[in-house]
Amino acid sequence: MPSRSLPTSRARFRPRLRTARLLAVCLTVLVPATPAVAATSPSRGDDGALQRRLEELVRAPGGPPGAIAVLQRGRETRVVRAGIADVRSGRPPWPGDHMRIASTAKAFSGAVALSLVDRGVLGLDDMLRDRLPQLPRHWGSVTLRQMLHHTSGLPDYTESPRLREILTEDPHHRFDSRRLLDFVAEERLRFRPGARYRYSNSDNIAVALMAEAATGTPYEQLLRDLVYRPLGLRNTSLPSGYRLPEPYLHGYDVNPPQPPADISEALGASGVWASGGMVSTPADLTRFIRGYVSGALYDQRLVREQHAWIAGASEPAGPGDNTAGLALYRYSTRCGVVLGHTGNFPGYTQLIAATPDGQRSLTFSVSSQINQSLAPERLRELRDVQEDFVCALLGDGTAEGKG
Repeated sequence: MPSRSLPTSRARFRPRLRTARLLAVCLTVLVPATPAVAATSPSRGDDGALQRRLEELVRAPGGPPGAIAVLQRGRETRVVRAGIADVRSGRPPWPGDHMRIASTAKAFSGAVALSLVDRGVLGLDDMLRDRLPQLPRHWGSVTLRQMLHHTSGLPDYTESPRLREILTEDPHHRFDSRRLLDFVAEERLRFRPGARYRYSNSDNIAVALMAEAATGTPYEQLLRDLVYRPLGLRNTSLPSGYRLPEPYLHGYDVNPPQPPADISEALGASGVWASGGMVSTPADLTRFIRGYVSGALYDQRLVREQHAWIAGASEPAGPGDNTAGLALYRYSTRCGVVLGHTGNFPGYTQLIAATPDGQRSLTFSVSSQINQSLAPERLRELRDVQEDFVCALLGDGTAEGKG
């Protein structure tokens, strides 16, 4: 079990600087109203095995201080948790804890965009030159479909040396989120649009800007109108600062033999915005992924468009074999298929997934950043554990897990 001791003031300060120095890696790979979602006593035969697997993940050298998984099958909900939400209090994680959801926020921008397509406000083949003529002309032929598919070729603004310099100097720097693409405005497309898959945080910034341009409405309001309210999300938001609402699952920099250092509020959210700046809870994410995957927000025609699977993995990779759709990934495991998204941010790693009909879902959150660049062996273990949870979710292997 990770140390629960309170880090010294020097230890708290050092991780903040370390986080800024590692931003080149961290950002590139982001980079009460919920009935039935509450901690329950184990009631199924595989709960003990899942509990052991989660505890092993937390107790492993360099493992996250805390982890929580919410599995829902119809109206039945199970919560499996291990470790602690806060090293100072020692309390366990809860489904109502706020947390940074990292690149799972990209699914929310997909939900907004596809909802607007469903209403005829946007088209999947709308080009940047028509909707956002202020962006570089050499990006003009990129379409909304290609940005949602990560086949746009847009250069990733989080790789900008100037962005990293700013954050190294001031991790709480308040960016104008609508000008983030200025950091790469002089750069050409990485490849011809549609030619291949390449995950880019710039894609979802441009998607949000396109949604704003088409509606004349701030993206934050579009999230409320098109996603939060229809799905009953009451603890989800897109802040611009660095504070987290209470209670929250604390995120940590884990660097043994030093005790875990709290970096929950080490970075502001304005620098990632629609690409990864959202805050939510396991309970709200459960509601979201079930509605998003099943097509509760838009017509089934668009769900079929969304399922245009191509070679490509989420960041970090999810369980099993990964293929990419429109703001959605297909995770083909040994037990069946779930659809969803992953994400990671300093202090947090996330997986949200559901069966294609939305009847079974998994929200899996840990309180440290785990990805291929920072901890490849730990990522392999995390994916193995996630796959075990998917298998428990699918249970009897019915057709809803084989789509």
